[in-house]
Amino acid sequence: MPGWRFPTEVITLAQEALQLLVSMHRIVRHLRRSRTTTLLHPTQFLALMLIADEQPIRIGEIAARVPCSQPTATTTVATLEQAGLVRREPDPVDGRATAVVLTEAGASTVEASGRQAADELAILLSRLDEPDRALVLKAGEALSRITDGL
Repeated sequence: MPGWRFPTEVITLAQEALQLLVSMHRIVRHLRRSRTTTLLHPTQFLALMLIADEQPIRIGEIAARVPCSQPTATTTVATLEQAGLVRREPDPVDGRATAVVLTEAGASTVEASGRQAADELAILLSRLDEPDRALVLKAGEALSRITDGL
């Protein structure tokens, strides 16, 4: 339709969303670079955290939730398995299939990585004054609701 334009509020929301996206990416990159506990590829790290939350979990579900392709999920799980962080076992729902679970080493890695990432993020948050820090932490709750079911 000639002459039609997005409403100003939609354009403003998109601009603010872009600023949020760039900031979140920069924070995540900073946290990845500062992580000394593990030297996992980001996909491996995401898969490991997902396995910790959802175990036992099938590789297809890992692919859908990380998200990545099925072959990438299979390779990722194989790498984590070789590192001793996960193991495959019969799926409790369908014994013909396999599911992935954490090993003790995997659980320790998840705990250490999570603790370190939280500590690093706390350092970043300490740069803000109290009202802004509270606002960011409250936004974290809303962002968590957005990501549920992704």
